[in-house]
Amino acid sequence: MPRVALLTDAELTAFLLANPLWKKNSAGELERKFELKRFIDAISFVGKVGAVAEASDHHPDIDVRYSQVTLRLCTHDSKGLTALDVKLAGECDRIFE
Repeated sequence: MPRVALLTDAELTAFLLANPLWKKNSAGELERKFELKRFIDAISFVGKVGAVAEASDHHPDIDVRYSQVTLRLCTHDSKGLTALDVKLAGECDRIFE
């Protein structure tokens, strides 16, 4: 994947203000925890996120703990956060809704 431009501080701040459930973690990644009802719901959610990620060739780090799914987004080729991350974050939010 070609290198993508990093988000500016203003772009990242605007995203975080508009999407308060997402946080920038200490590793510089976008992170959100999704609470689902049951383990099978969490796995179903992960499958849907995986399909979108595969189609966009941009893959999150995923941690599943029973009914909680944590997603971490970062554009590794660009060594930081890019428009690809905020786009995937929005798609994950829509899947969750």
